[in-house]
Amino acid sequence: MNFPMAHAAASPDLTEPSHLPGLDLLRAVAIGWVMLFHSFIVGGLGEDFAWLSRYGWMGVDIFFVLSGYLIGSQLLRPLQRGEPLRLGTFYARRAWRILPAFFVALALYACFPPLREAPGLQPWWQFATFTMNFLIDYAHNPAFSHAWSLCVEEHFYLAFPLIAWALARRPSVARFGGVCAALVVAGIALRSAVWLHDVELNPPRNWFIEDIYYPTWMRLDGLLIGVMLATLRVYRPHTWQRWQRHANTLSLAGFVALALSLWLFRDRTGLLANALGWPVLSFGFGLLVFAAADRSSLIGRRRIPGAGWIAAISYSLYLSHKLAMHAVQAWLGASPSIPGGVVFIVYVIAILLVGATLHYAIERPFLRWRDRSSRARSGTATAAVPA
Repeated sequence: MNFPMAHAAASPDLTEPSHLPGLDLLRAVAIGWVMLFHSFIVGGLGEDFAWLSRYGWMGVDIFFVLSGYLIGSQLLRPLQRGEPLRLGTFYARRAWRILPAFFVALALYACFPPLREAPGLQPWWQFATFTMNFLIDYAHNPAFSHAWSLCVEEHFYLAFPLIAWALARRPSVARFGGVCAALVVAGIALRSAVWLHDVELNPPRNWFIEDIYYPTWMRLDGLLIGVMLATLRVYRPHTWQRWQRHANTLSLAGFVALALSLWLFRDRTGLLANALGWPVLSFGFGLLVFAAADRSSLIGRRRIPGAGWIAAISYSLYLSHKLAMHAVQAWLGASPSIPGGVVFIVYVIAILLVGATLHYAIERPFLRWRDRSSRARSGTATAAVPA
């Protein structure tokens, strides 16, 4: 079976107060890998670099694990302390984090068709309601389809706080482990059943993308692994610290799991890859995230120059990098022949320039406004408490 490449995307909310160098490095690697993969829309990097970009779609799974870990930690800490779940505050913070830059990108795609990397675009309301990953006609409307992972993230933000609250009411290792195991087994069974069904019917559409790769219920493994890490850190901090003494060994095990997943995904659209590949891949990235969260590990020990900045603007890069690629491609089409190395540098500069513009002009001001408003509300609440 031969399917067009699906799009991967960066997770939008991956900040942590400590800005751990290891996590920044993983974010930077993830967004870089995703953008290398998406270079196929402008002709790719050539045969000599196909090995580097072929598996770039895996970058989105790094983001899923990071998101599950960081958002999970943020929600579970107050629950572990017995504090009430403030859903309004949580959803408001996520909205101010995600929506401003996203709606700017969506407006560009919807109102200026020449900017798109492909002519066809799903109706704008499917993006605005984060239902695009359920409804997409990939063969005809692939533009901005990398927003599928944002849809998955939004569904995670909506559902996980309620699930966490329900489990935290009566904490139980057995219950939590049972839920996690059930989700993994259900994912394997569901992907296998859909794969067998679609292979038998062979519908005249890109069913791998639409039925297996994009839907939220098919892509829970990375988020689940991240949540498991967060649960361990919040509810078993001594165990977390004890295991982090072996962070380098666990990171090596993570690379072994990643190598196994690369073997499983030799045929990316095959049954073996889609039945078992996703949990193996997510487990490997989970071990790398665990090691990166330790400042003394090889991954988390040093701050790599530029990685922190790339990590900080990764969401804006995710939203805008295809627009930048298409603009450069259109410009090069009217230019004389340029050496391949120079072309690559031009693409990199354009992608970073457009992504940084979106970050500093839209994303960052709204984040600052959100934080100022939050501090002002906290100050008001504190002043209202009697001495």
